[in-house]
Amino acid sequence: MPKQKKYTFIDLFAGAGGLSLGLEQAGFEPCFVNEIVPQYCATYKSNRKLPNERYYVGDINDLNEQFNQYAHLFQGALLVCGGPPCQGFSMANRQRIIDDPRNQLYKAYLTFLSKVRPQFFIMENVKGMATKIDEIKQDFREYLGNEYKFDYELVRAQDYGVPQNRERLIFIGNRVGIEPNLIFEEIHKQKRPAFILRDALLGLPKLGAKIQKGKADIESEVSGFTECDFTYPQTEFYHFINGDKVITTLYNHKNRFNNQRDIEIFRRLPQGANSLHESIADIMPYKRRNNVFKDKYFKLAEDQICKTITAHMKFDCNMYIHPWEARGLSPREAARIQTFPDDYIFTGAQNQWYAQIGNAVPVKLAKVIGEAIMKFIK
Repeated sequence: MPKQKKYTFIDLFAGAGGLSLGLEQAGFEPCFVNEIVPQYCATYKSNRKLPNERYYVGDINDLNEQFNQYAHLFQGALLVCGGPPCQGFSMANRQRIIDDPRNQLYKAYLTFLSKVRPQFFIMENVKGMATKIDEIKQDFREYLGNEYKFDYELVRAQDYGVPQNRERLIFIGNRVGIEPNLIFEEIHKQKRPAFILRDALLGLPKLGAKIQKGKADIESEVSGFTECDFTYPQTEFYHFINGDKVITTLYNHKNRFNNQRDIEIFRRLPQGANSLHESIADIMPYKRRNNVFKDKYFKLAEDQICKTITAHMKFDCNMYIHPWEARGLSPREAARIQTFPDDYIFTGAQNQWYAQIGNAVPVKLAKVIGEAIMKFIK
């Protein structure tokens, strides 16, 4: 029986693995992973069986300098993906973004592409990057020549079922002669109505306020558990993120500390209301700067999609107040909104769970992109 062909990819700036997981669900396999934060990479590793030699935990600029040492691990990779942080692309910035010192990681991504020259690449970034699109196209030509055809689109995660308002700029390129617009057309074919926040939260155990400050190791039925036995309700959303897997363990569903004032604010606010709402006027701690802090507190609405999940949740969840309970979203709830399956485990400290989840590409959006590319590979 012939050996099944592997469709392999390299993930740069991999984080906890949201983009990777979506590509894996589309039929790809990771063959090499780069991530600079050890704890994020630990989460990536804990959810996969990829050998340790296939990881480079460190700066991508150092990886480029040591390229020949790792080149044998890149062989056969059909796809390179990643989202380099790119801070210097504002309209007011007159410096070419490739030369802006804040954009060294973007430049390093292009350097890596120019060395590996995969058949396909994906680059995802914030939508503001589109303001510099002419420069970006010029940079791609300088590093990759005319061998690649590439294009970009602003893609909305909510158009693909994700219960979240999240827009990302997606670049897709290839050197096998495919017009990029055909790949984007395949992506568009997979549009479907978004789930709403209620779908992602329904059925998870209730959590109460954690009132012991500085006690990160507390586990209880009141404030939640890092891991506990649990029977999930078999909803449409459950099957959307988990398929037909039967999962009997609840991971990372744990509340964080909040002071009594914040708990009272959480309780009083109606769904969809922010810091300016009259219900909290007498206890709002930032009244003198309401113009700045209007979203310091925000209670999510169960019948809408969620606001964008971000890494800011590692500091507090005051902008992500649970619609029914006087608390912020738990990491598990945030992960569900990002369409991670329920058996995907986040490691490290609780604030790092939030950071990893907030930085991720929604898994189901990544799957849609991967499936579109896969059609042209096969």
